[in-house]
Amino acid sequence: MRRIELPQGMDAQIDGAKVTVKGNGREVSKTFSAEGVSFSKEGNAIVLTAVHLSNREVARMNAIVSHVENLIKGTKKDYEYKMGIVFSHFPMTVNVKESVVEINNFLGEKKSRRAKIVKGTKVMVKGKEVVVTGSNKEHVGQTAANIEGAARVIGRDKRVFQDGIFIVSKSKHE
Repeated sequence: MRRIELPQGMDAQIDGAKVTVKGNGREVSKTFSAEGVSFSKEGNAIVLTAVHLSNREVARMNAIVSHVENLIKGTKKDYEYKMGIVFSHFPMTVNVKESVVEINNFLGEKKSRRAKIVKGTKVMVKGKEVVVTGSNKEHVGQTAANIEGAARVIGRDKRVFQDGIFIVSKSKHE
């Protein structure tokens, strides 16, 4: 049995394997695929119980505890990933259009590359820096990975063509 205490002013709702944390005017939720682990709410805490305490289920519970703690931290403060735009051969331009980041003139290509922005995250382009923010750590990380993957060099010598958009820093919660 693991118990996760919620800070004051926060509330959690549990619907089967879906955990929703509300606080500071924000709401973050995640659905877990947790076989053998059940969720319940007792007072101001989320309680996880396992059917059998095998090593696998203990590891699964520890992972779920980390995810729930990330949900709680996300309601307090946004997660932020800063990315750097690097080019040496062709000047690329990066634009945000609705739910897509568009990368133009990457390595002189005529066709633009596109990266999906996951729901609930914001992307801002400031000069040679791209800032990805949001209250869900997984969505922010996935959006940054989508941008990094869209600007990946394929079919050329990576020692020569070092162009791309790379994660430079991640915000840290205490």
